Amino acid sequence: MIGKIPKPGKSFGGCIQYNVLKKEAAILYADGVRIDKIAHTIDDFNMQRKMNPGLGQAVGHIALSWSPSDSDKLNDEKMVSIAKEYLQKMKIQDTQVLMVRHKDKEHPHVHIVYNRVDNEGKSIPDNFQHLKNVKISKELTLKYGMHIGQGKEKVNRQQLKGIDKLKYELHDTIKSVSQKVSSMAELKQELLKQGIGMQFKYKSGTLEKQGISFSKGKYKFKGSEIDRSLSYGKLSKQIEQQQKQVIEQRLSLGQQLREVINKQPGKEQSNHLSFNPFGHLPVITPEPDKPYRRKKKKGQDQDQDQSRGINY
Repeated sequence: MIGKIPKPGKSFGGCIQYNVLKKEAAILYADGVRIDKIAHTIDDFNMQRKMNPGLGQAVGHIALSWSPSDSDKLNDEKMVSIAKEYLQKMKIQDTQVLMVRHKDKEHPHVHIVYNRVDNEGKSIPDNFQHLKNVKISKELTLKYGMHIGQGKEKVNRQQLKGIDKLKYELHDTIKSVSQKVSSMAELKQELLKQGIGMQFKYKSGTLEKQGISFSKGKYKFKGSEIDRSLSYGKLSKQIEQQQKQVIEQRLSLGQQLREVINKQPGKEQSNHLSFNPFGHLPVITPEPDKPYRRKKKKGQDQDQDQSRGINY
């Protein structure tokens, strides 16, 4: 099971109409709202929203999806039961909730619409929601023995359409190119050659990078929206590690060359080989010159000795 949390919405009307009016959509559960008419459902959500008018984005929306392999294990009641447990662990409680099942995809999935203004007029926090979602989704998947996905590499690309297809194309290209570069600047240049733009998000008023996004055509996505491994933090860390490995490999190769040269025979000879880092050939290191002595002329020593009073 995986949970997908879209960007917070501002309109209950648009969110509810999208979920309820979809072909073959079925309302599985409702708490605190009427479901006889869509207009009544929207009015009920908006009425409670007015209890906290300062909360601009009061619309909560989460989609829970299971693998097609889990279809035989799931019925409407089971999906509702797991969704309720999910909301409880996410600390989304004591508020209006609507659960709608869609059948437009091969995999089972249910959409949850909830009011971020609870029954007492207090705001339901959404900080760290994405991190909690990943943890709780995995926890419930293991608890109920559901299928665990094998990553994007196992997804059948041929069945993808529209935005999903584009996201996977971006994922595959960025992952491939990022493994061959040594800096973020080089990554940006190489992606541009393939028609993919890369933009950084900076901390307000500074040059400190804190986010990254990718674009192709009229579409633009955050790196983490494409895949968690493509967030700025994880992507820059990956490239730094690759650069470090290259440097370590070069240093290791240099050390091996020095060891080979030091083991060459004749190293102790007067004319020995030394390693020249700027060429392919060894250079000859000559012996130091001996002190120069002037050669004396024949009979010079005898004349000098006589001058000192020495007789033979």
